[in-house]
Amino acid sequence: MIASTSPAPAPVAFAATAALAAPSGQPASVPLTRVALAYIEPRFKLYLRFGEPARTLQLDRWRRCAVFLPGAMFCRIRWQANDYGTIRWQLIVMQACTPLDAAQRIPGVQPGARLLLHAEGENQVRAVLDRIDAIEALGIAPVGASPAYWRTLANRLAARLPLPEYTAERHAAWLTGRALP
Repeated sequence: MIASTSPAPAPVAFAATAALAAPSGQPASVPLTRVALAYIEPRFKLYLRFGEPARTLQLDRWRRCAVFLPGAMFCRIRWQANDYGTIRWQLIVMQACTPLDAAQRIPGVQPGARLLLHAEGENQVRAVLDRIDAIEALGIAPVGASPAYWRTLANRLAARLPLPEYTAERHAAWLTGRALP
């Protein structure tokens, strides 16, 4: 009988666990939202369009894991292709939440997130990307935009109505309302 113990997997497992732990300056009990990201050159891209992860962990050559603190807003894009071109294009704007918040289960997002906007297909995704570019042109980070705007955008997409613009006045109203007790 041959028995061997391999000390190599333990440090790798410890490194992965340590990387997913709470970021420095945060209590260890802070609930984190983990978002799977991947990139396989000609076929598959799963990436963040905007969002500020507290930490990003490189799992292997193709996969990464972004870790977000509660309340953080982010946008993930999924693009898939085959030999004939694009077969799936998806854009999701989400907000990381605490265990007490209502969250939706989303593939690749653990334990889940608050879904603000879901766009599926080339036309919808391009329309939302245009809105994100317009927000950035105003000098506003999309992360700082009002969650109500993303929900409104999602409802307008679903109803196939014209999409509203995000204005500096709307952003100022959002910031003022957030500052109130």
